[in-house]
Amino acid sequence: MKIIVLIKQVPDTEEERKLDTSTGLLDREAGDRIADEITERALEVALRHKDGNKGSEVVVLTMGPLPAKEALRKALSMGADSAVHVVDERLEGADMALTAAVLAAAAKRTGFDLIIAGNESTDGRGGVVPAMVAEHLGLPLLPSLNSVEITEVSVRGEAALDIGSLTVSAELPALMSVTEWAAEARFPNFKGIISAKRKHVETLSLADIDLDSAATTTTPVLTTSQRPARTAGKKIVDDGTAAQELAEFLADRNLL
Repeated sequence: MKIIVLIKQVPDTEEERKLDTSTGLLDREAGDRIADEITERALEVALRHKDGNKGSEVVVLTMGPLPAKEALRKALSMGADSAVHVVDERLEGADMALTAAVLAAAAKRTGFDLIIAGNESTDGRGGVVPAMVAEHLGLPLLPSLNSVEITEVSVRGEAALDIGSLTVSAELPALMSVTEWAAEARFPNFKGIISAKRKHVETLSLADIDLDSAATTTTPVLTTSQRPARTAGKKIVDDGTAAQELAEFLADRNLL
């Protein structure tokens, strides 16, 4: 079985994330860049299957600028077999629609039986890219799974709902996304770090995935502004009218 795992490099969630107010794009130089934890958990799901099925192959795929290769190298040190990196200057500021189209084209070129993604990245938080990739490829989508069972011919998992849980399954090929409950990512060991240096990373351009002539326009950002500083909350002293004041406070903000 050949499994593709979608990896994304994001700003460190422990630091403040900033937009470049002149372009509206993420300021990638404002802090450290790391592999998104949710995509590492997706990789762990694939690696656990590989651990029990030695004939399986795990390929990590990302789209991003040159430094994004660091996230791929970490994935290789965790146990992935090879990596694919789509990098092209025309992809700067790509929105979710363009990102999904590129990832789908790269996955199709690479070949796969199963694609695994995180349910949403920690920078954009859109949560729709896995579904958009599945649509491009005509695949069944199993979204936001908390538990996963992979066989040679199918995938099955459980997704949490507001009113309970839902068990879903699909025959391969398929695409699934996982939540933080699905798996806890392993740490690379010394052997993995050394072996990662010898593993192949394929670098692709838009021309390589047959999107050279495709439209690469992105969603325009019209205005940007800094988030206002937090202000102190309103204190209500109970002098017999606290309940009324609280109700009015909530009603004014359409919270009732």
